Amino acid sequence: MSAIRQTTISERAQQLLAARTPFVHATVVRAQPPTSSYAGDEAILLADGTIEGFVGGQCAQNSVRKAALGALQAGESVLLRVLPDGDVHFPEAPGACVVVNPCLSGGSLEIFLTPQLPAPLIEIHGATPIAEALAQLCGVLGYDVRRGADVGSVGSATAVVIASHGGPEAEMIRAALDHGAGYVGLVASKVRGAAILGQLDLSDAERARVHTPVGLAIGAKTPAEIAVSIAAELVAGIRDGDLRRSAAPQPPAGAVDPVCGMTVTIGPGTEHLRVAGADYWFCGPGCRAAFAAAKAGA
Repeated sequence: MSAIRQTTISERAQQLLAARTPFVHATVVRAQPPTSSYAGDEAILLADGTIEGFVGGQCAQNSVRKAALGALQAGESVLLRVLPDGDVHFPEAPGACVVVNPCLSGGSLEIFLTPQLPAPLIEIHGATPIAEALAQLCGVLGYDVRRGADVGSVGSATAVVIASHGGPEAEMIRAALDHGAGYVGLVASKVRGAAILGQLDLSDAERARVHTPVGLAIGAKTPAEIAVSIAAELVAGIRDGDLRRSAAPQPPAGAVDPVCGMTVTIGPGTEHLRVAGADYWFCGPGCRAAFAAAKAGA
């Protein structure tokens, strides 16, 4: 691959990271002829199935796209081997996936798929010692931190923690929920927290996203200890709870190619045909043309 193309992929990756856009970086690590790609070829795959770059022809792209979206959902890298029909000498193993692709011309590919997910964004409101300690701790954990001062600054974030000890806390909770925060933490006593929530008309689902008193019950007393308890609750939600599920991009729909039987991901570039009010998707232009010809002759 040329240096120009490598730079383009690298720059695009940096743009997506800066914009907090999830993507998968795909790199061909082995190509056994006959294939149209070579070791070192790269591509970026977005959550909608779009492929930027080149890691193989139409048939290989469908297999790569499906595996990449799976890696994005799981948040784990995977080595994908795309084999022609009948070649199953490469066993599946942890971290490795085998796909038998009947469309391939005879070669095989090994492609390493690395998901790039933005760090959790924690929005912290307040200028209190607890807020300061939590911001520092979130930085140590590798989370992105955004400091907010008022209701107008509440935005879309993985989690919102309100540690202002007063002010328009109810309005901040409402704004955080409306912006889709999966976790809203209010630093308050049980009595004061219940009083603030009583001002809001929350559904059961919304109430489940609000944590007050905030943090795990570890007997925390000092601002630093309370920050640790909040951070621990965030870690639990991000690693194993609702925050992890809500942060994962929703995969696009799939369809079965009516000609070859391959499952294809429906994306902006997927071959498509509408016949008699029904929609059909295809692995490539060859299957689409064959289907159109069969329908025309029917």
